[in-house]
Amino acid sequence: MTVGVGALQCVVLDCPDPRALARFYRGLLGGEVDRPDPRWSLDDDWSTLHAASGGLVLAFQRIGDHRPPRWPDPSAPQQLHLDIEVADLDRAHTETLALGAALLDDGGGTRSWRVYADPAGHPFCLVRH
Repeated sequence: MTVGVGALQCVVLDCPDPRALARFYRGLLGGEVDRPDPRWSLDDDWSTLHAASGGLVLAFQRIGDHRPPRWPDPSAPQQLHLDIEVADLDRAHTETLALGAALLDDGGGTRSWRVYADPAGHPFCLVRH
């Protein structure tokens, strides 16, 4: 394994409502919203999710003029997306929609993944394990 210059601290998603998006991802990934952490302060413009597994931290930053990506429109690229592994794609689909996600591409029901947008418009995929 090669040692890099630094270590990934967190992945930050821009959005209009940080706490609401943190709660959405808590429903999707499990974990703890706004756990005290000496690396940053929490306020109305910054919220975090310490995910249930693997030590991943997602952070959510308020942007006043947030403009979500428009997947798969190349004139407004997605910039990044998350792949979330699930055991049962159909069950995860139902639960993800109930959390407030929007389905972007169901793959005709034949693929091992589906594309969604979170409530702030960021695309993410559910990928069958």
